[in-house]
Amino acid sequence: MKILVTGTTGYIGKRLIPFLLEAGHELVCCVRDLNRVPEEFKDLESLTFIEIDFLVYSSAVQIPKDIDVAYYLMHSMSASADFEKQELACAYNFIDYVRGTSLQQVIYLSGIVNEEVLSKHLRSRKQVEQVLSTGTYALTAFRAGIIVGSGSASFEIIRDLVEKLPVMVTPKWLNTKTQPIAIRDVLSYLSKAAGNKQLYNNNYDIYGPEVLTYKKMLLIFAEVRGLKRYILTLPVMTPKLSSYWLYFVTSTTFKLAASLVDSMKIAIVGRPNNLSEILNVHPITYREAVEKAFQKIEEDAILSSWKDSIVSGRFSEKISKYITIPKYGCFKDIKFRKVTNEEEVLNRIWALGGQTGWYYGDFLWKARGFLDKMFGGIGLRRGRTHISKLQPGDALDFWRVLFANKKEKRLLLYAEMKLPGEAWLEFRIEKGKLWQRAVFRPKGLWGRLYWYSVLPFHYFIFNGMIDSLAGKE
Repeated sequence: MKILVTGTTGYIGKRLIPFLLEAGHELVCCVRDLNRVPEEFKDLESLTFIEIDFLVYSSAVQIPKDIDVAYYLMHSMSASADFEKQELACAYNFIDYVRGTSLQQVIYLSGIVNEEVLSKHLRSRKQVEQVLSTGTYALTAFRAGIIVGSGSASFEIIRDLVEKLPVMVTPKWLNTKTQPIAIRDVLSYLSKAAGNKQLYNNNYDIYGPEVLTYKKMLLIFAEVRGLKRYILTLPVMTPKLSSYWLYFVTSTTFKLAASLVDSMKIAIVGRPNNLSEILNVHPITYREAVEKAFQKIEEDAILSSWKDSIVSGRFSEKISKYITIPKYGCFKDIKFRKVTNEEEVLNRIWALGGQTGWYYGDFLWKARGFLDKMFGGIGLRRGRTHISKLQPGDALDFWRVLFANKKEKRLLLYAEMKLPGEAWLEFRIEKGKLWQRAVFRPKGLWGRLYWYSVLPFHYFIFNGMIDSLAGKE
């Protein structure tokens, strides 16, 4: 079959594509920015990419007429006031784009919405499903509970809490019931549903075999990690305090923390159905899902992470808009060193951040991350998805990868920390020399004062970093 995939660079999309390719399907993948096409998917014969921003309708967009199935995997965890309108706009534009094609089935991944009172995000998911059901195709909606897998938002937040806090004083919503499902089972349901007429014009809750509280999930996670943890739940903790609690302890942004708290107050328990028998999928337990997630982490085989989503940082536009570093009105710190083994230097550059650190003055980088967190920024806790791989769009501590090409020997990062201006950090190797360029475009007087205030720290940090990268320690 010929399948259209939306949300290609998202957490689910990047993991679903290999399943569909293995099943022998031809894929047409939609991306907002062609610069974010995953490296592992380039040059595959059965896979093509088209650039579409579903938020803005354009008559110039041409969806192939001969598609059979489409996956609708676009979601927003933004806390912006108009996110519900944005999600509805995407759904309406999608319907317009596929009108006139041979599309037979749309498969939509949503959330479990069985309670009368829903959070804003779950309500939005339900509204999108209602809009998608008005198309000229058959809709199959899968409503998932908490998705557990390496790199998922829920997994990483629980991991942060369990591994950092021996004793937790937690909000009362930790006693809310939920029915988590492993990412591998979500992907099995999605991939096996393509073209299955038994599932046309129907919706199904998908979930694991256990109903657990969030507190129990934390304790099971701790057992898997061999840790003893104590949890005390308070009867009173406002949503705002709960959001701040998540924000300061975990790697999440405050916007995402607020969205999660809003949703975690709602019980997420699925309705019984016969989907497992229809598709021959038998979900594993939460404990097994956590164990398998850590196997992937230990193998450095994490295919996608919520942290690489654009919504986890400052971006609201294509990353390609920021690739050209401005020439005027900027402060610059440019250094170079001669190198003898370019491959070794490139490997060091590609390992920057995360567990490796920044090769010099890590305590200063951590202090800067702490200050950023205190002022409402993303801090340094996002880390990176892979130890040695980088591609455009990846999160890298409080930077975003704009350009990463080992053949061209160039890496370009854009700062997502709170700044009175914009900042770029570039590494490139030319003619036996490693060039390191930091560029800052200030915004007003505060931007200029900021640059001069950090200049003494830059002298030590940037000199130490390039020396270490060049192997001149």
